[in-house]
Amino acid sequence: MLTYLIQRLLQGILVIFLVSLLTFIVMQLAPGDPIRLLVGEAYVTPEQLDLIRAKWGLDDPWYVQYWTWISNLARGDLGTSIIRQGVPISEMVSEAASMTIRLNIMSFSIALCIAIPVGVFAAIRRYSWFDYGSMLGSTLGVAVPNYWIGLMAIVIFSVQLGWLPPYGADSWRAYILPVFVLAIEEMAALARLTRGATIEVMSQDFVTTSRAKGLMERAVIFRHIVRNALLPVITIIGYRVAFILSGTIVVETVFAWPGLGRLFYNSIQSHDFQVVQAIVILLTVIVVVVNILTDLTYAIIDPRVRVR
Repeated sequence: MLTYLIQRLLQGILVIFLVSLLTFIVMQLAPGDPIRLLVGEAYVTPEQLDLIRAKWGLDDPWYVQYWTWISNLARGDLGTSIIRQGVPISEMVSEAASMTIRLNIMSFSIALCIAIPVGVFAAIRRYSWFDYGSMLGSTLGVAVPNYWIGLMAIVIFSVQLGWLPPYGADSWRAYILPVFVLAIEEMAALARLTRGATIEVMSQDFVTTSRAKGLMERAVIFRHIVRNALLPVITIIGYRVAFILSGTIVVETVFAWPGLGRLFYNSIQSHDFQVVQAIVILLTVIVVVVNILTDLTYAIIDPRVRVR
């Protein structure tokens, strides 16, 4: 297990390095000049522009800029935002990350608490009205874009009924709509996966043997069926957590939520490339760590993985 963990850590470091290099190259090739955005409409001479570029190191070759950036990153220094002068990038990212993490923990916890029991019960009551209704709802939850759900939620609950704020994060009521929208897609995907995994496990011979031994149906379900059905679910949960930003960017933009997704979007628009690179590296580290933890959890639940 220790050897496997070391191998995964080395692979993760390599992935982080390659992603950082690719992101830096893409940012260098992106159209637009952050220095022009920095000076705005003010009149500056070409000599002054050159001095500003030299101050930020933008006049160096790309590989020199990359080496400077990656060296500072290794020391924990993310640099300073070009657009928001004097504001450390670490401060910007940490503030936004706390909001995004808070939002995702609440939405994912709700999704897990609802989706797994619904998926298991739908599999046990296969072809019942509950099974058909839950799978129809999960199909709609996967098919309908979350930005459309967010906009409809704003129209209904904020504009027409006036119950909830349409944007911001000033009070606990502002959490309800974005958490609800994020949880819908996760609930739909996890419920369908849990149902399929549970049905597959229920057809296995060891389940029939457990019932033949006279075990109570509750024990068969929770001790044998659910535990084995959770193996593929746990794997998908790890990937859903790692890549949840893909949905968070849209939801945070719709609800003007001050999180990583909105900061990422605004930084791309304003060509604040160092902030974009910092967010990409942070998300890459999260992906690597979550994947390793997922594999370790899989090994804990299934002893056969540890043997292999």
